[in-house]
Amino acid sequence: MQKRKAIFFDIDGTLWDYKNEIPESAKAAIRALKKNGHLTFLCSGRGRAYIQNPELLELGFDGIISGCGTMIEYHGETIFYKRLDNTLVETTLSVMREHGFRPIMEGRQYIYMDEADFGQDYYGKKLKAELGERLSSIEGTWGDWEVSKFSCATDNADREECFAALSEYYDYKIHNPAVAEVVPKGHHKGTGIAKVCELLNIDIADTVAFGDSANDLEMLCAAGIGVAMGNGSDEAKTAADYVTDSLKDDGIWKACRRLELI
Repeated sequence: MQKRKAIFFDIDGTLWDYKNEIPESAKAAIRALKKNGHLTFLCSGRGRAYIQNPELLELGFDGIISGCGTMIEYHGETIFYKRLDNTLVETTLSVMREHGFRPIMEGRQYIYMDEADFGQDYYGKKLKAELGERLSSIEGTWGDWEVSKFSCATDNADREECFAALSEYYDYKIHNPAVAEVVPKGHHKGTGIAKVCELLNIDIADTVAFGDSANDLEMLCAAGIGVAMGNGSDEAKTAADYVTDSLKDDGIWKACRRLELI
C-alpha cells in the first residue's frame, strides 16, 4: 500500500456544485481514501460558521481548514485560529464602506451580514436559507464579533483605493469584478496546509490538494501534488500539477485512482 497521504479538498466547485450536490463518486473516493489510511481534510475559503452541511460533514473528514487558512480543526478540536482584533475590524468596516464595499464578515460561530446590504441579493438570500441562526447582523452586534476574514461585494466600488488603504493588514483574493475576499495578511489555503503539516508532523511532500478557482492557487502550489478540476479556472489548471475531469464527470475519483491513492 502507498505511504499515507494527507488529502485536502476545496468545497465549492470541487466537492460540490452550485446546488450543493456532491457526486456519489466523490463520496466513494473519500470513503476509499479513509479506508486506505489516508487523512482527509476540507480546505475552504468559507468561514467555519458556513461549513455546516450535514451531507458534507457526514463524509467524516479528519480535519477542516476554513477561512482561507485562518482556522484549523483536527478530529473536532481547534488547533489553530487567527482571530481579528475587533478594533481593527471596526476600522476595516469604516474603510470598506467609505469605498463602496458591501462586507460580509466570517467567523468561527457566525457569519455577519447586514440586511440593508444583501437583503434582496441572491447570495444574501442563500445565506439566510442555509445559515439560519448562524447568520447575524454586523450593526446589531457592533463590536461583539468573532471574525477571521471578509467576503465583499465590490460592484460599483473603488477597489484599488480600498485595497491600498488596508494593505498593511490584509491580502486579497479577486474572484471577479464584483467579488473579493479580504484575508489577514500572510494567510491563505496554502499556509493552512503548511500549518497542518507542521502541527501533525506530516511531510508536505506527502500531501495532495484538489481545487478549482482563484483562491485555490496557493494550496495547489503548496501541496506535494496539486490537482485542478476539469471545470476549474485556467489559473487553477496552470497552477496544478495535474488536471482531472470535471466535478460531474467523476474527477475526484479518477484523480485518486490515477495517483494510486485508492
